[in-house]
Amino acid sequence: MSANSAPTALTSRANWRRLALAIGPGVVVMLADTDAGSVITAAQSGAQWGYRLVLPQLIAIPILYAMQELTIRLGVSSGLGFAELIRRRFGRVATWAALGALIVSCFGALVTQLSALAGLAVSFGLAPHLVVGVTLVFFIGVVTLGAYASVERVAILAGLFELAFLVVAWRAGPNLHALSSEIREAPFGDRGYLYLLAANIGTTFMPWAVFYQQSAMIDKKLDSAHLTGARLETLAGAILCQIVTAAIVIAAAATVRSGDVTGFQSVGDIAQTFTHTLGPWIGRGVFTLGLVGSALVAAIVVTLTVAWSVGEALGVKHSLEHHPREAPWFYVAFIVLLNAGGLFVLTGVDPLKLSIAVGVVNAVLLPVVLGLVYLLAITELRGALALSRAYQVALGAVFAAVSVIALYSGLAGALG
Repeated sequence: MSANSAPTALTSRANWRRLALAIGPGVVVMLADTDAGSVITAAQSGAQWGYRLVLPQLIAIPILYAMQELTIRLGVSSGLGFAELIRRRFGRVATWAALGALIVSCFGALVTQLSALAGLAVSFGLAPHLVVGVTLVFFIGVVTLGAYASVERVAILAGLFELAFLVVAWRAGPNLHALSSEIREAPFGDRGYLYLLAANIGTTFMPWAVFYQQSAMIDKKLDSAHLTGARLETLAGAILCQIVTAAIVIAAAATVRSGDVTGFQSVGDIAQTFTHTLGPWIGRGVFTLGLVGSALVAAIVVTLTVAWSVGEALGVKHSLEHHPREAPWFYVAFIVLLNAGGLFVLTGVDPLKLSIAVGVVNAVLLPVVLGLVYLLAITELRGALALSRAYQVALGAVFAAVSVIALYSGLAGALG
């Protein structure tokens, strides 16, 4: 090897190492974005409206990436989590207001995951309280016994089971003629369509996603050297997340073509429907793996998001790298939220209605989240990380349009 080639090889290895280290926060948050609530909402969308809600999943890809990419810039620029950055820029009142909305969203998401697992347990003839209890113990063990890297690996492993839904969509044999026709239809005058559109928006643009990714970057100690890798993994995650969600809509639409607009009545109904595609054992197994994987990764993400954000708002230690004695507020927030969610689920809440309702609430909260991300981006970012004037104007217009659609569809669908 020549003298010149040695430094080049070392630089290349260093670049690949930085890229590998950057992978994690973006992939995890996007896998969590396709949570149990997204699965249920997408399946109900396909059952009730055929292929008419496939296109919104695909349109969302660049917007979802743009939203999360701003958190990458903000994290690299400030070295602070999202809640901590709000506190520094807008003060404690704004921070606690944002934290209150975040806790509502995260609690709804956590209950959605646990109720979906409980509903799945019922479909297998298992006691829901036993499944929820084992799940809570699993989460507490993963978070209290492992540093960020180990938690991240568990989350990614669980989330990868979501790929099972791609198999379901492929085997469902969608009607391409119906797909090409219905994908262009959007009955905005129908309250039921608007309600599910809002739920789809709310289960795509999760308020907690921006908080999680920025805090996870800080906990993982990523900086400007990891910027390219963080962007690439987030883009790949956004594409994967929305393709999986679209696949669920397609699979449900291809399987349920009876004209029954009432949709599914339980998680077991959804599982049973997919058995028509892959057979009673394989279909049920594939659906179970996909739903369990999505629920586990999302539950880990939302509980960590609240724990990080509470620590950031209080200005105290808030890292998985700290022992519970060093960061008591972090672990207390995590355990309180987790147990409160478990107790709520045991009241017998309907997972299907809850999942869609939580998505609609997220859609109504979306203008606040997008507004905060955008304001922080245009006021905090400097130098190479600053938004160009053209991008700033274009992004502001897109965020405003998405906010109006989310707010209108959510309120009109729920109240109309």
